[in-house]
Amino acid sequence: MLNSRLNLAQFWDGRAKDLKEQAGGPIANPKEMAFSHALAVDVLRSIPQYVNEFKKVYGEPAIDIGKVTTAIAAFEDTLVTPDSRFDQWLKGNKKALSAQELRGYQTFKNSGCVACHNGPNVGGNSFQKMGQVEPYKTSNPAEGRVAVTGKDADRFTFKVPTLRNVELTYPYFHDGEAATLAQAVDVMGRLQLGKKFTEQEIGDVVSFLKTLTGKQPDFKLPILPPSTDSTPRPRPFD
Repeated sequence: MLNSRLNLAQFWDGRAKDLKEQAGGPIANPKEMAFSHALAVDVLRSIPQYVNEFKKVYGEPAIDIGKVTTAIAAFEDTLVTPDSRFDQWLKGNKKALSAQELRGYQTFKNSGCVACHNGPNVGGNSFQKMGQVEPYKTSNPAEGRVAVTGKDADRFTFKVPTLRNVELTYPYFHDGEAATLAQAVDVMGRLQLGKKFTEQEIGDVVSFLKTLTGKQPDFKLPILPPSTDSTPRPRPFD
């Protein structure tokens, strides 16, 4: 969720228009929380401290899924990672990047990577076809934005990922097929740009990408309020 507030939409296929809509997805997804929205609301309503907290924020004790997802989105909105070394360099600190990192940035920029990876999130602001020059081969069933729009032209079109903190977010691509940044740079060069990067160019670009790691969020984990006798209990999976 880091820097997701800067994306034009959420999820690889953009099926959620914003953080609020995204927040409702995992709750009811059978492969994630495997709840329902109704059950999640019932759990919160059964815990007096949550009822009081919602009343403080919304002016009324009533809890519904709209208030729940708005609250989650408000927290996710704070998860930004500013002050990367590249940010420092952009602000004028010429010592923030090494010679290799600067070469990597020049290669990244001059090769055309910035056509998709641009803006404050270094990506995340457009949908692009995976495999512009060569087709991308994968056994993963995800076909991209076509699942949202129903248009065949959107097959294998995905939201361009942000490159902020990319060294921390392996594996890469929508199917996780690239295990390393070097592999990801090589594949993207060939499939998206029609360019075969040399080993030195790949190393340089990887070194630049690592400068995009910013200050990570730091917050104290809350002590969650206790449940009550009326709180719905989880049921064993069938």
